[in-house]
Amino acid sequence: MQEVLSVSNDVAAELATVGDGVLDALRDRLRCTILLRGNRLTIEGSDPDVAQARAVIDELRELVEGGHEIDPATVDAVLSALDQAEDLREVFEDVVWRHRGKKISPKTVNQKRYVDGIRRHTVTFAIGPAGTGKTYLAMALAVAALSDREVGRIILTRPAVEAGERLGFLPGDMLAKVDPYLRPLYDALYDMLDADRLAAYMEKGTIEVAPLAFMRGRTLNDSFIILDEAQNTSPEQMQMFLTRLGFGSKMVVTGDVTQVDLPREQASGLIHVQDILGSIDGISFVRFGHEDVVRHRLVQRIVEAYKLHAEETGTQRRR
Repeated sequence: MQEVLSVSNDVAAELATVGDGVLDALRDRLRCTILLRGNRLTIEGSDPDVAQARAVIDELRELVEGGHEIDPATVDAVLSALDQAEDLREVFEDVVWRHRGKKISPKTVNQKRYVDGIRRHTVTFAIGPAGTGKTYLAMALAVAALSDREVGRIILTRPAVEAGERLGFLPGDMLAKVDPYLRPLYDALYDMLDADRLAAYMEKGTIEVAPLAFMRGRTLNDSFIILDEAQNTSPEQMQMFLTRLGFGSKMVVTGDVTQVDLPREQASGLIHVQDILGSIDGISFVRFGHEDVVRHRLVQRIVEAYKLHAEETGTQRRR
């Protein structure tokens, strides 16, 4: 079957942008031959495949005409939304935070559920592979909550666990030694706030970035608290962290249970906690898969390949 669609100049330009690879993504995901010449888009394939391609392209066309930029990850988001009968415009139009003309919003149906889950629940766990926006979206929501005076401060923390390196061999005092582990959190903050404003917040303690060990003995009221790389906590550390929750606060815990850097015999607090807290009201668990990866599309394939290898060889991390 062959179908020829007429698209606007804006849509044709978005589809044809070489660097974005949208057309390549369409050809890769859809079992059709897709050609774009000027404003004419030709689709060839079996009847069901052409029908699916037409539905995806119609969604992309509406997004572009609504002012949204599209990329290969958008193609995956559209396919996922169609499979789950979701309206993708509701996903893309939920702007979590704006900074210097940049809009931070969900890119997949699961990311939208994650954002909604954080808004509705006191404690939210996000479990899934790298590149699914777990930490970045949580930090954008934290900055938005601080800006709207829903909380008085933001606390970002990570366990300082080595991934092949050793703290003792790093130069400087303890704060200098743990800085490399916290650097990704700083990088995300600089994406969302002007440097002067961020420096003022950190100087006043309105935004705090610290290793997990610094949380012990504290009660964190009126705060938006994010624990990143939580797969590298022990069950005892996870319990310690969760019991820091104070009045008027919200917690988000993120991690990837396939990338535990603890010794093999050490249980992961993020794996352990799922059985303990999975049914408690006020706590949400959101699980991401390779289809939610919004980095380079090769990252999706890498994540899926490692997952399949672990399943085939029985080398998944156990409790």
